[in-house]
Amino acid sequence: MGRWAWIGRRVIRQVWFRAALISLFGVGLALVAAFVGPFLPDDLHAQVGQDAVGTILQIMASSMLAVTTFSLTAMVSAYGSATQLATPRATQLLIGDPTSQNALSTFLGAFVFSVVGIIGLQSSVYGDSGRVVLFSGTVLVVAVVVVTLLRWIGHITGFGRMGDVIDRVEEAAAEAMRAFAADPRLGGRPAVAVPAGATAVFAEETGYVTHIDVAALGALAEEHGVRVHVAALPGTLVHPTRPLLHVAGESGRSLDGRLAETLAETLAKAFAIERHRRFDQDPRLGLIALSEIASRALSPATNDPGTAIEVLNALLRVLLDLPPEEPEGEELAGRPPVHVPRPTLDDMLTDAFRPMIREGLGEIEVTIRLAKTLAALRDARPYATASIDRVALRLDQAARAAITDPADLADYEAACGRIAAPQR
Repeated sequence: MGRWAWIGRRVIRQVWFRAALISLFGVGLALVAAFVGPFLPDDLHAQVGQDAVGTILQIMASSMLAVTTFSLTAMVSAYGSATQLATPRATQLLIGDPTSQNALSTFLGAFVFSVVGIIGLQSSVYGDSGRVVLFSGTVLVVAVVVVTLLRWIGHITGFGRMGDVIDRVEEAAAEAMRAFAADPRLGGRPAVAVPAGATAVFAEETGYVTHIDVAALGALAEEHGVRVHVAALPGTLVHPTRPLLHVAGESGRSLDGRLAETLAETLAKAFAIERHRRFDQDPRLGLIALSEIASRALSPATNDPGTAIEVLNALLRVLLDLPPEEPEGEELAGRPPVHVPRPTLDDMLTDAFRPMIREGLGEIEVTIRLAKTLAALRDARPYATASIDRVALRLDQAARAAITDPADLADYEAACGRIAAPQR
């Protein structure tokens, strides 16, 4: 995804975008009545009085202001609940929820429409025929508000609850994992050894890489006849002393000092750096967020093994999209001279399971489900066997040290029966 397409997608997800768009629609609908009214037949104005339209608009203005305030309060409360009960990483997913954004925007747009309509009536802008158009628009807005309110009532009952948060994080993690599986190199080529004479390009700010425009890097590389070696993937914390990438001429030759300086500044603009990680190009963040939910559920203050088991089920569904370690060679034909590393299977499995191995050994149910999850993943993805066995070995060593009840130990060993015995 190019940088501008990524920025546009980010903007559309913002709460203010839909609120502003629908509010402008409300203003436009109220103003259209003033321009369309003179073209209507004169006998229509007798059917609608000014007081009738004004009364409806006043009622809608006062009620929509209250409903908008309540909806905003409910949304903020759900954000806080998700932060406390699940993980702060899920808040950005709740903020981007389209149903809540549509509800808030519709209520705000109806309020703006009502206020503009009242101002027009009091200023005698509409005239007799214009009031007919305004009344029709008011009926339409009321119908939209009623439908939106009914949907919002059904949505708010589960919004921000634990199950809802797990589903949202799983969906975001699965989407990022599917995108990663479709193109692990983000449109570039596999990483190779960086030439000794390559020039390092550093970030001017400190934060997480959230997006890399590989197409822009490739265009610059082809224009200047160089090769780019990406050093910081999305999700990497960078600072002024950690390189974003290395650039070298063909055959690994060093670049001219002036060219290297000018090109480095342009190449660095292909990296988006923010204070917080984002799910889009970062498949590891979804795994980390899910494991954080399970880790918090297993803490002594919460003691909720059922939530941890639900998270394990979600992790299994996400990890089933794991691609092999290297893509096929024919998939790389025609790609730009941009070499991009990729997270390893070991990294991803560690992100997913290490917190639960650390926190979940006190609950035999979670330990058994961990073993069964690894077994299912190993059966479904044979190319990840070596990485899965390393996680299974860590689980096995920790479980045997923590389980003291012989019956629990027997149940655990039975659950481990489908996993090839890890080498100790």
